[in-house]
Amino acid sequence: MKVVQLLYSYLLTRDEFKIEQAPDANATADRRFAYMLYLDLMLLVLELSGQRVQDEELVGVKLCGDNKFLSRSSLARALGATDELRSVIVRHQSTIEKFNDVLPALLHAIEKSSVYLEKSGVRRKLDLREEADFWAMTVSNVIARTPEFVEAARSIDGFTLAGLNMAVEMAVATIHSYRDNKEMLAGASRALEKSLDKAYELYHSLLLLSVELTEMQAQRLDAARHKYLPSPEDLTPNMRFVENQFVEQLSKNQQLAEYIKANPISWVDDDITMRRLLDAIISSDIYMEYMSRPTTDYKTDCEFWKNIYRNVIFPSDVLAEAMEEKSVFWNDDLEIMSTFVLKTVKQFSASTNGGADVKLLPQYKDEIDEVFGATLFEKAVENRELYRSYIDRFINTKQWDTDRLAFMDIVIMTTAIAELLNFPGIPVAVTLNEYIEIANSYSTPRSGQFVNGVLYSVINYLKEEQILDKPIAK
Repeated sequence: MKVVQLLYSYLLTRDEFKIEQAPDANATADRRFAYMLYLDLMLLVLELSGQRVQDEELVGVKLCGDNKFLSRSSLARALGATDELRSVIVRHQSTIEKFNDVLPALLHAIEKSSVYLEKSGVRRKLDLREEADFWAMTVSNVIARTPEFVEAARSIDGFTLAGLNMAVEMAVATIHSYRDNKEMLAGASRALEKSLDKAYELYHSLLLLSVELTEMQAQRLDAARHKYLPSPEDLTPNMRFVENQFVEQLSKNQQLAEYIKANPISWVDDDITMRRLLDAIISSDIYMEYMSRPTTDYKTDCEFWKNIYRNVIFPSDVLAEAMEEKSVFWNDDLEIMSTFVLKTVKQFSASTNGGADVKLLPQYKDEIDEVFGATLFEKAVENRELYRSYIDRFINTKQWDTDRLAFMDIVIMTTAIAELLNFPGIPVAVTLNEYIEIANSYSTPRSGQFVNGVLYSVINYLKEEQILDKPIAK
């Protein structure tokens, strides 16, 4: 679910390159010329890096020699793969042929420039920001100032100096948009990792909640015992809740203590939430029945907290409000982390030595599980266009306008296909059921049925094409 959420956010806002739109009929002469020269500058970046778009395919060329630094440009390769730029070539909107004769002069100017000498001297592949900065500076400070380039630009009909300057600014903005988008992708990956870490933090926070609620009740009883006129009940209170053996063992758990030391968490500062939850517990039938029992034992104490968690704490609006304030991730995490907590209580209950040997649940069950989320996200982003083509193949256009489909449905199915094709250990039926459930919970009322139908057709197609090598459960 977290991958679906992050992928939805990322794809909704991403744009590989912000390619400038062609000017309308009312545009100024400067704007019309600027757009034409802007396209030429984008294509020059390709040719100067040893690439050219021909018949909508990116092919290698050696018009400018064999410059290994320029030919390794991942930004130039991504630019050449941009659909908008390919369409420019197909429609012959560019005047790039005007610059064919000046390519050697441009290459020479680049190789002598300070920005080239600085960046090419780095003994590693440039990172995204460095490469984008290199090309932005090369376009604005080298190419645009090379006399041969300016002379060729002047030969284009409608040349204006203002248009030339505008074209350079547009080209630089497009290059930086790629950098910003890739940084957004890296940010989304970091957000996914943080979200998973925060979910594990919620698990520990919910366990700690029972300890801190018990401590709050102990403080209440102590305060009542020392008030000015204590009642007999104040002086000899029922201590069963505050002496609960499960909570006692949990408070001594070394793993919980180590996690809290490394990740300081506490509910103590949220006094209102704590008091409201404690009041809800004390007024519950579960509490009344537990406190009125003639005797209790360790298993009874564990059972009490399992019931309190399940029936009082987890469904509480008070808890939901508190979690929303503490973390934007936690409300979506509660359903899964509540099962973690209940499993942990069950493990304490099953312990043969009063819970002293209980290990808390790990964040990931193994190394494969640890990289699952990041890998799934990466594969879904990397292959999104291919996976979308599988989806579109089986959408009945008489019933559905593909441009008006719920975007969440597309994201859900894209992620499902990524899981189907990249995780051989996960059965097809498990993947299908998981994403249908996500669609039912997070998209439109009809999404579950729609996602089920399309994904089932995609799965059969992938099997027929021998792309998917998994048995389909009957």
